[in-house]
Amino acid sequence: MIKLIRVDHRLIHGQVAVAWFGNLHANSILIANDDVINDPIRKASLKMAMPSGGKLVMQNIEKSIESINSGVTDKYNLMIIVETIHDAYRLIEGMKKKPQRLNIGGTKALVDGKNIARAVDISEEDSKELRSLINQGVNVEIQLVPSSNKVVLTE
Repeated sequence: MIKLIRVDHRLIHGQVAVAWFGNLHANSILIANDDVINDPIRKASLKMAMPSGGKLVMQNIEKSIESINSGVTDKYNLMIIVETIHDAYRLIEGMKKKPQRLNIGGTKALVDGKNIARAVDISEEDSKELRSLINQGVNVEIQLVPSSNKVVLTE
């Protein structure tokens, strides 16, 4: 069961490993990212940051979609982390069953982007993709940690 899909450009770090993973009662994290799977240094650092007792899987976006749609991930309390809004959009567009929510926890600062919340900058393309997800019934929310206020995007 997918507990949460989160956009976080840092992927696994303290907020994810300590706050989100435990709060969600997750037992597995799927990193859906096309670059990480080909970068042994990033893979090694993500493995070290993974909370103990949990399973970590790293796959590209297409393979992640296949795994989710096949049902192989259903046996886990799964937290999915993507690096960008575009990755989240691609993942959700490919999913047979759309998730109820998308959590945005942090994006890279953009020179030509718009800052919409602390640690969240979006491009015009991000804005279009988020609008599309909202129109499909996905609740898009900005929330850094479970104990912080949640901002739900409506447009």
